[in-house]
Amino acid sequence: MTEYTAPVRDTRFVLRELVDLDALAKLEGFGEAAAPDVVDQVLEEAGRFANGVLSPLNPVGDKQGARLENGVVYMPEGFPEAYRQFCEMGWSSVPFSPEWGGQGMPWTVNMALNEMWQSANMSLADGMMLTQGAVDCLETHGTDDQKATYLPKLISGEWSGTMNLTEPQAGSDLGMLKTRATPEGDHYRIKGTKIFITHGDQNMTENVVHLVLARLPDAPEGVRGISLFVVPKFLPKADGSVGERNDLRVVSLEHKLGHRASPTAVMSYGDDEGAIGWLVGQENQGLRCMFTMMNNARLNVGVQGIAIAERAYQQALDYARERVQGQLPGRKDAGRVTIIEHPDVRRMLLDMRAQIEAMRGLALVTAEALDLSHHHPDPAVRAERHQFVELMTPVVKGWSTDLGFEIASTALQVHGGMGYIEETGIAQHLRDARITMIYEGTNGIQAWDLVGRKLVQAEGASLKAFLETMNATAAELAEQPGAAMQAIRTHLVHAAGTLREAAEWLAGALGEDPLRAAAGATPFLRMMGVGAGAWIMARSALKAAEALKRGEADSAFLEQKIATARYFAEALVPPAMALIAPVKANAETVLPMTAEAF
Repeated sequence: MTEYTAPVRDTRFVLRELVDLDALAKLEGFGEAAAPDVVDQVLEEAGRFANGVLSPLNPVGDKQGARLENGVVYMPEGFPEAYRQFCEMGWSSVPFSPEWGGQGMPWTVNMALNEMWQSANMSLADGMMLTQGAVDCLETHGTDDQKATYLPKLISGEWSGTMNLTEPQAGSDLGMLKTRATPEGDHYRIKGTKIFITHGDQNMTENVVHLVLARLPDAPEGVRGISLFVVPKFLPKADGSVGERNDLRVVSLEHKLGHRASPTAVMSYGDDEGAIGWLVGQENQGLRCMFTMMNNARLNVGVQGIAIAERAYQQALDYARERVQGQLPGRKDAGRVTIIEHPDVRRMLLDMRAQIEAMRGLALVTAEALDLSHHHPDPAVRAERHQFVELMTPVVKGWSTDLGFEIASTALQVHGGMGYIEETGIAQHLRDARITMIYEGTNGIQAWDLVGRKLVQAEGASLKAFLETMNATAAELAEQPGAAMQAIRTHLVHAAGTLREAAEWLAGALGEDPLRAAAGATPFLRMMGVGAGAWIMARSALKAAEALKRGEADSAFLEQKIATARYFAEALVPPAMALIAPVKANAETVLPMTAEAF
């Protein structure tokens, strides 16, 4: 199996050219932590840690998995030691406030690091991702006492965090939750069962802090009656150390297709007197509080799609460079060649590469908008950037994870029959990628969130603003010489126009009958992903052209950026924009098919 190499150069290009690190460094709260030279050093060190420590454990985790013995969850060999090194080197504290022990770096930088952790070892990084979300949630909605109790320990990595939403009868329908919370003095007693709890327990941290959705005795029905509670595995003492065991336990671990070293637990709360928990935020406002953590997780699950695609691409590329097979059409005198010489293999590799670059760029630009929405001094800018994040969150999550699985499948195809053999390791990436399309809201839910909510918020202002940005980038391209730049411009204009037409049709369908719009939501999400990717790749081409004009030394790298952007425009944009047909037509075929007709 090919070892992973963190894509530091490509990530640096995005952070230097598509993201404005200098502007982030000027915002209150960041300063030197966002300075480009500091970020460069962080990327290099993170790459070394991901390559040398986390990546070699990835196949170990797949083979051994997590296991439950006598109520204790054990991680695979080497995982606790690697996690300890991760925390000791300060990686767990990167994006958080120095007030609670964090390093105060932008989420933009942290998201770039998260890609490396997820590529190197997705099962281990899953726990780190959820702890980051728990910190975000408690910092936003927790009381002063809760922040003082939990944030320093979570940020240091001594304690980990989880998200407890789903129950056996509920699935994604959170209005059906039955877990109960009964008031008792300054706390509550929690009783109920939660399923699919990622990193519900493990032997790497001294405490696990569960954020649990539950109902108060007099709560309204449905999602309006859900509250959020912090329920630790061990009750914290006044001095910050762990005290007695809370009344909660892991009932079982799921046996999964992939992602085997990430313990997915069935959790039981209150087998005896009830687990002790404390209210986070206001009563019956738990879903609003939890969405802070969920949106954080949705962006980072999108990054998981990018990460698994990058790792699968690297392995496919190495194999294609080494595998000798066949002769080139019309070139039989040249003898047998490595398969990277075959046009269709090159097409597959370029297809993977172009989409990875587009996804990475979109995720980091969205993260930049997230930072600006919190830290920019101008309220109007904060609001506008928040709208952009809202619009792009389901796109980053849904589009990137769809592609993560598809690219892992393409990487297996490059391997031919050898890819179907577990020993080559490529099958693990395909198996690991599949869950990303399901958890944190299935991609069908992401598509409906995009169409049913984000598309029409503020009368569609966020999408209109984004389409104007796409056209402004196209106008910049019009000033550039060369067939490549003009091809990129032509397809970017086409994408913007087609997205506008599709969005207008969907808005009309929403007003007429939301089911008609829902039938076209998934193809529209793909259109939005590719359209946003086309914009990212167009900007990438413009920045590469500017650097070439300046005479920067790495000309081959910059020329490849332009060539990759042209491929994205010419090969990927047209079929995606053709999805406007099913966006409009699906209602005529999907809706008449009754349940009995299947």
